[in-house]
Amino acid sequence: MNNNGQDVLLRISNLEKNFGGLKVTNNVSLDLRAGIVTTLVGPNGAGKTTLFNLITGHLTPNSGDILWKGKSIVGRPHWKLARDGIARTFQDLRLFNQMTVEENILTVMEPISWVWQPGGARKKQERQEKVAEILEKTKLASKAKERALDLSYAERKFLSMARIMASDAQMWLLDEPASGLDRSSYELFLNLLKDEVKKGVTVCIIEHNLDIVVGISDRIAFLDQGKLLADGEPDVVLKDPHLAAIYFGEQTS
Repeated sequence: MNNNGQDVLLRISNLEKNFGGLKVTNNVSLDLRAGIVTTLVGPNGAGKTTLFNLITGHLTPNSGDILWKGKSIVGRPHWKLARDGIARTFQDLRLFNQMTVEENILTVMEPISWVWQPGGARKKQERQEKVAEILEKTKLASKAKERALDLSYAERKFLSMARIMASDAQMWLLDEPASGLDRSSYELFLNLLKDEVKKGVTVCIIEHNLDIVVGISDRIAFLDQGKLLADGEPDVVLKDPHLAAIYFGEQTS
């Protein structure tokens, strides 16, 4: 993977989030650097998805700050953050089930595709070409006219990826995007992600499968009970016996 990205795109500083008396994000500080894959790992309930929700404006922190390209984004609505270049997938996918595959992708591109804008016809052609290219990359071309509801589980996963690819976002936050995939689908996902990172996309991914973690990560951030316990090179973090005991103790409990 690419290890050349040194610029901090998104900086999390002393972030805290409480639900009642429960501190689900506990003084977390983390830099997400451009052009690499940072993977969030940790046992269930560690606060990984909550951190995504805080970054994307679905939750507001009790304290701390989040800087996107040097500017605070705390309190900014999630749809504005999406337009600013921070895109995100969800474990429950959140597709438009009654829309076709093609329509699901087009909805992501809608703000730049209104026909009454200057160059509308040309933009429409460009948009169609882009959708066709994404469908080819995600192996969904033959499913373009099918409803999202009628897709297989793996196909729905790739439709979620296709939508984020169509967004032109600079940063992707992926919440367990490869969970439940068979081997061939996993290989397709891995190759897709590597290709996009080579093009300059920055990725932060939540993942439980250690094979996937090892295969894609440039950096690993280890969370447990809302605290960031480690942030560093994969070999260093994954070989830490204390972290392994926490991780596998949860997995086998």
